[in-house]
Amino acid sequence: MIGFITNWFTGYGVDERAVSYLSTGIFVIFIALLSIVAYFLTKKVVLRVLTHLIHSNKFAWDNVMLDRKVFHKLSHLVPAIIIYAFAPAFPKQAAIIIQRFSTVYIALVGIFVLDALLNSVDDIYRTYEVSKNKPIKGYLQVVKIFVYILGGIIIIATIIGQSPLLLLSGIGALTAVLLLVFKDSLLGLVAGIQLSSNDMIRLGDWIEMPKYGANGDVIDISLNTVKVENFDNTITTIPTYALVSDSFKNWRGMTQSGGRRIERCVYIDTTSIAFCTAEMVEEFEKIHYLADYIKGKKDEIALYNLEIDIDESHSVNARRLTNIGTFRAYIKFYLKNHPKIHQEMIQMVRQLPSGENGLPLEIYAFTNDTEWVNYETIQSDIFDHIIAVVPEFGLRVFQKPTGYDIRVSLKDRDIFNV
Repeated sequence: MIGFITNWFTGYGVDERAVSYLSTGIFVIFIALLSIVAYFLTKKVVLRVLTHLIHSNKFAWDNVMLDRKVFHKLSHLVPAIIIYAFAPAFPKQAAIIIQRFSTVYIALVGIFVLDALLNSVDDIYRTYEVSKNKPIKGYLQVVKIFVYILGGIIIIATIIGQSPLLLLSGIGALTAVLLLVFKDSLLGLVAGIQLSSNDMIRLGDWIEMPKYGANGDVIDISLNTVKVENFDNTITTIPTYALVSDSFKNWRGMTQSGGRRIERCVYIDTTSIAFCTAEMVEEFEKIHYLADYIKGKKDEIALYNLEIDIDESHSVNARRLTNIGTFRAYIKFYLKNHPKIHQEMIQMVRQLPSGENGLPLEIYAFTNDTEWVNYETIQSDIFDHIIAVVPEFGLRVFQKPTGYDIRVSLKDRDIFNV
């Protein structure tokens, strides 16, 4: 084409050197205009038609690729291919330079297209339920690393005019350096395989890792990091390999079991613990949850005392009910009949060793609702009731007294009576 333009100008008697510059300039303008028109048609016509076809079909994967702009990035290849195709029309040295830079541009676009395509694969995979158990983002990031490395080698080899194989052979000598540079990525890859194969962590799991200040839901698992959204809406980033080398707590088992544990104590003032009087037993028998229990215990104790022929004139000799034991029995039956307690899981009301804060009475049970807010509400309602009924059994909840309380207590003992 340059020859045709040159001959046309020469026919009009234009100077040969000027003809060479003019013909080259006109050809460059022609290629530039052709590239711009081709790019414009691709963007405004082809992509619009393609977008309409994608939105009108029933498939979802192509919509993801459209959102990730895979086709938009692919359209950048059109002007580069046109320039590369017309390069041989220029003088040899210029043609080589144009082809090299066109190849570099095509390689760069190819890298970005593959990057967007891999992101699309991850997005499509996340729409399946299996993605929560087996995330592939880490593996795709490894593929991206290889794409960028190979793309970089191709670009450098093209610029210096050498074979990419020659550069690849030279990388072997840099293995130690590469291992050092990609240490975290390699550790993350191995850790990712272990986490996935052993099903140690999934997207959406609630994990605790105090060392890194993490206490919340896993929102992202990548090659190098795991992101945890804490309950205060902050984001904690944990190295992937740390989840294999260090210890962390995963609450998934609790969620899947359908029961969340209550393990809390009520501290009873030991000075309020005593044997039950006949009047107390009579009152306890009126309590709905204790009616059958009291009747059974009365018969059992009466039979026991009769069999061993003990003198019951002193309360220490005979077997008797205590207010603390009856209270424990009440809590046990209360939990058995509570609609929010998981009845198929362990329930226990036990005494822990007493100390300076009184006698700990521990309630150990599981709610049948694992959602955090509901769980806390259920637990609070249960202890509201337990603490409120403590005085009904002649007991007192232990509380460290203030100076006023001490004075009132001593006054009751007639120390301050005047």
